[in-house]
Amino acid sequence: MAKSFKYVILGGGVAAGYAAREFSKQGLKPGELAIISKEAVAPYERPALSKAYLLPESPARLPGFHVCVGSGGERLLPEWYKEKGIELILSTEIVKADLAAKSLTTAGGEIINYQTLIIATGSTVIRLTDFGVQGADAKNIFYLREVEDADKLYEAIKAKKNGKAVIVGGGYIGLELSAVLRLNNIDVSMVYPEPWCMPRLFTSGIAAFYEGYYVNKGVKIIKGTVAAGFTANSDGEVKEVKLKDGRVVEADIVVVGVGGRPLTTLFKEQVEEEKGGIKTDSFFKTSIPHVYAVGDVATFPLKLYGELRRVEHVDHSRKSAEQAVKAIKATEEGKIVEEYDYLPYFYSRAFDLSWQFYGDNVGETVLFGDNNPESPNRKFGTYWIKDGKVVGAFLEGGTPEENKSIAKVARVQPPVENLDQLAKEGLSFASKV
Repeated sequence: MAKSFKYVILGGGVAAGYAAREFSKQGLKPGELAIISKEAVAPYERPALSKAYLLPESPARLPGFHVCVGSGGERLLPEWYKEKGIELILSTEIVKADLAAKSLTTAGGEIINYQTLIIATGSTVIRLTDFGVQGADAKNIFYLREVEDADKLYEAIKAKKNGKAVIVGGGYIGLELSAVLRLNNIDVSMVYPEPWCMPRLFTSGIAAFYEGYYVNKGVKIIKGTVAAGFTANSDGEVKEVKLKDGRVVEADIVVVGVGGRPLTTLFKEQVEEEKGGIKTDSFFKTSIPHVYAVGDVATFPLKLYGELRRVEHVDHSRKSAEQAVKAIKATEEGKIVEEYDYLPYFYSRAFDLSWQFYGDNVGETVLFGDNNPESPNRKFGTYWIKDGKVVGAFLEGGTPEENKSIAKVARVQPPVENLDQLAKEGLSFASKV
């Protein structure tokens, strides 16, 4: 017997939870909505996995970080879905999506029909085995995407007390996990091919602070090379990381964070794609009627910059999910909602550091404040200036008010005449906007 629902959300990550909450707010009858997830647990706030989950003291655990606590909302426990008559179809993989027939087929051969589909499949991690890296299938080589991954890594950290870890990749995952492994008293080496960490966002001036700070915390940084192979011991556990430049680094644990790719395979040839994602309008409608795409998989019009973008971040996952549901309900009621007008936002917390970034990181840059990693009162930032206007702003160590002011600068895009003057004014420029 095929199951049928008015609405189906495919994917059980952050976006699914926020979409479910929005459906509930907008009015939902029991039995109308189902969430299908490959994971065995109700939607949770994924950022917790690379931060609080692995802490040596009182680590975060479910049900503590189910959505929507990450944005200050009520926690949606599995019971909440039951109370609302929302069906959670967990531990279920969809192997076929027929958008024309409005049907999904599970790995077990069951058919699930829908009237409206929200694609919230998110991203999957890029694995070194995908590139045939020698020895990349050894034990104790970890990737971090789901709770199950975090559990395995946590067990390894406990088993390899005071051991050695190599982090492959200098992006988000690399920086956050290097910090948390050091807090667990693990000896950490971070390896990445770029000239500095977090190159997609950081300038060399921003990166210099974090690299200096991490080195002071005992993290070894190896730049300009990549992991070319791994050797294992007689138990099949990783023992060494062979680098492309010929160096060999000992390792009891390896964590790979070299990026992700959006999970769009099920919809290939059925829906219009662009920039690696599923193309949508400002309401997250795809080229197929009654099919919406949100979060990491959506390539949407970024109104502020007049171009199509795909954004991989929890903030956009939450907001795009809510926008899609508002649009679905408005269409049913013959109403209209405002276009999605997103301000790109990224943040991270590691050690006792905390940074936020808003806007676009293009054009010339101006560094302000104290970015000396040895400094007791670390507070510094960067503005990005394009066509005489500030288009992006980054701040380390900001108060909530200061973070709000840099967000406003990125949204308003005030004109700037003198870059030296802007560097002198620093944060006070933002507070005047």
